[in-house]
Amino acid sequence: MRPDPHWLSPEHHLWREQPDHPVMYFSPVVLQQTAQRFLDGFPGLVTYAVKANPDEAVLVNLVAAGITAFDVASPAEMAAVGAVCPEAVLHYNNPVRSTAEVAEAVRYDIASASVDCLSELDKLAPLGTDIEVTVRLALPIKGAAYDFGAKFGVDPEGATALLKEVAARGYRASLCFHPGTQCDDPTAWAAYIREAADVATMAGVRIERLNVGGGFASHRAGGAPDLERIFEGIRDAVAGSFGADAPELICEPGRALASEAFTLATRVKAVRDCGAVFLNDGLYGGLFEFRDIFAVDRLRVINSAGEPRTGTSRPRTVFGPTCDSLDQLPEPVALPDTLKEGDYVLFSGMGAYSMSLSTAFNGYGLSRPVTVASLSG
Repeated sequence: MRPDPHWLSPEHHLWREQPDHPVMYFSPVVLQQTAQRFLDGFPGLVTYAVKANPDEAVLVNLVAAGITAFDVASPAEMAAVGAVCPEAVLHYNNPVRSTAEVAEAVRYDIASASVDCLSELDKLAPLGTDIEVTVRLALPIKGAAYDFGAKFGVDPEGATALLKEVAARGYRASLCFHPGTQCDDPTAWAAYIREAADVATMAGVRIERLNVGGGFASHRAGGAPDLERIFEGIRDAVAGSFGADAPELICEPGRALASEAFTLATRVKAVRDCGAVFLNDGLYGGLFEFRDIFAVDRLRVINSAGEPRTGTSRPRTVFGPTCDSLDQLPEPVALPDTLKEGDYVLFSGMGAYSMSLSTAFNGYGLSRPVTVASLSG
């Protein structure tokens, strides 16, 4: 088999190949640098939430960077991780599981599992008691694009009772929480950490570890999130809430690890007289998440020769390629007035959820990522 050609950048590939389908470009260098940022800055164990992007190349490069623990939500994710790193440590932190899924998980070396109610704790029996069980706490905390509290977690009173039961059954007892998606406010983590300390005290249980979840914001618009500020806020909150008897910490970033390592290139299929633009990808493809979290100021436009498309930018309605009228970005996008059919619109920071949520509706969708030396033109 011939090796894949070496592409310097998305612009290099687009100019040489002129693809008429959307292309996701991947930089292993950026992914490993981002992983190192977490490993250097977070005061505890860094795990990767596989749901954000389960691509084999992502998992391989994270392992190469030093990530050896993974947050998995299903047997399929367990298998994906096991295929690239059989010795990986698996944290089964989807709080809702079927009995069949638990039976399948027995095949894997599960290190921990989260729960938010007694019935889910009962389901874990086939995994044995030599695992860590983390009680998932939910609070009405603001500071994220959207939170998971309505679906997962238990209030402090319920968490106290459940934590007591976890310890009584002989599990290694821990607590976990998730501050919400795209959270860039350290006070959200601090509030959860204070409450976790109170829950442990009320339960009379010394927790082995505290999982502070994912939710770390990726760079979607404006300035890049200050991850180090969040790391420092977590460190200070743990010291202030637990003192010298602080538990070990875990985090489970997905979006913030994978996002920056990918750029999505779309091609302009048509420009209407009214200014509306049709792209060859949209809400059923790599731009799926724009429906819920809209951010489009990190883009650039090039022509088919790979040159930047200059001009005065103005807001334009943007449609995807499918026959569904709902396939429209929720807000106008600023694109140059010189935009032409056949141009490419490149979106930065697209490594999280774009590939895992993309469909093949109407025969459109993403193909395998193209590896590049640099994501800059």
